Amino acid sequence: MNFKIREMQVSEYGELENFLYEAIFIPAGAVKPAREIIYQPELQIYIKNFGEGPADFCFVAEVENKIVGAAWSRIMNDYGHIDDKTPSLALSVLKNFRRAGIATALMKNLLEKLSAENFQRVSLSVQKENLAAIELYKKLGFKIFNENESEYIMIKKILQ
Repeated sequence: MNFKIREMQVSEYGELENFLYEAIFIPAGAVKPAREIIYQPELQIYIKNFGEGPADFCFVAEVENKIVGAAWSRIMNDYGHIDDKTPSLALSVLKNFRRAGIATALMKNLLEKLSAENFQRVSLSVQKENLAAIELYKKLGFKIFNENESEYIMIKKILQ
């Protein structure tokens, strides 16, 4: 599959709503929640006023001029929060475009950007049942930092 990775344009920030919804992990047999769930405060922190923070960066994947994936970062008090200097990451690829290397390419570009901006490390939260995502993050060098009943918090050092 041919895809192109690029930085998201400011005019496209509204697309983050769609990718936030697509990023919600739905375990096998579970019912997908109503789209309105993304308007809950604990999810809005991923996208509200995006572009205003020091670690607000987003890369998108395009296939035939259509955005099919996004990886973004920001410093926020989200599920993967470590401290106020460590950006948290979010990743979402549309279902029909998964397993094509898009997520890996998106994450590598975002990690390179954060390194260039001198961030020391990054964090993320992932559902323990989301084995494909955990495998991807481990391949990219993320390590489990903490956990609760349902999630791992993983970190990756990006500057030595």
